[in-house]
Amino acid sequence: METTQKKKTHRLRRVVAILLALLLIAYIVLVNVLVSAALVPSFMEKLDAFQEVTEQSYSQQVHTSDISENRKAALAETRAWLETAEMEKLTWTTADGYRLVAAEFPAAQSHKWAVLLHGYTGWKEEMYPFACWYAGQGFNVLVPDLRCQGESEGDFIGMGWTDRLDVLDWVNSILARDPEAQIVLHGQSMGAACALMMSGMEDLPENVRAVVSDCAYTDAYSMFRQDIRDWFGLPAFPLVDSANLALQLRGGYDLKEASALEAVGRSAVPTLFIHGANDRMIPVDMAHRLYDAAVCQKELLIVEGAGHAQSQDKDPERYYDALASFLSDVLN
Repeated sequence: METTQKKKTHRLRRVVAILLALLLIAYIVLVNVLVSAALVPSFMEKLDAFQEVTEQSYSQQVHTSDISENRKAALAETRAWLETAEMEKLTWTTADGYRLVAAEFPAAQSHKWAVLLHGYTGWKEEMYPFACWYAGQGFNVLVPDLRCQGESEGDFIGMGWTDRLDVLDWVNSILARDPEAQIVLHGQSMGAACALMMSGMEDLPENVRAVVSDCAYTDAYSMFRQDIRDWFGLPAFPLVDSANLALQLRGGYDLKEASALEAVGRSAVPTLFIHGANDRMIPVDMAHRLYDAAVCQKELLIVEGAGHAQSQDKDPERYYDALASFLSDVLN
């Protein structure tokens, strides 16, 4: 009888061990699926996650007639400019072997440069309306596709962290051709966070004279935690830390290190912070936190009635006037 009971106990322990192992495997698979669904565009498309993110992002925007009309006008002006603008497509291979692509719009006899950085799951063409404005101000303009987006290669979206090294390569490529360059880093959303992260780098060339941060987040870890809840309806704990570990193993970077908030506390680069007061994707509170933490020369523009990345369309006159005034103060 005792022997039979021991056998039953042994079988039960084996069943429990097998179930726990299966649960662990399922959890590991879930974590890796989440990482891919959030940071690998090709995988997102297979799951229809890209369309869902796009639709959700659209629903969170502010939809008013003035924003719509200003956007249409900006796109029409940009299309007209592109018909005559000189453009060259550039490529660059990173140290880890990825081919990156950028569009360059040169200006005659100018040492002023604008490097324009798009947002999460975006592409360089989204920044062309800004390129149109900068070109009109006499700037050379470089607009890259960040890694794993647009025409650029990569395994994972960099959330600004790996991108900061890629953009530094683009900056150095400008300096190789124009040692007297005065460079402005102007980004939106993830691109803005990337520019801020760059501003705190010890090896950032002094030629980077200004940063324009339009609706940046404070850190990638916070954004990933928010996205896990909003997009997948899953609890942030313990999934985010597990996903971060998986990302370190697969993608080679730590979301907790990708902090614009820490970077601006080290930055000496003059920075203009811009944010829409009605941003439902990246809370405007993050702009205030970044501005308060910054130790550099700084300005803050909060645009009432603007959603995420809509400040230039909600109030283009105020947006570009503030930008022109800021740049005139920090550039020669």
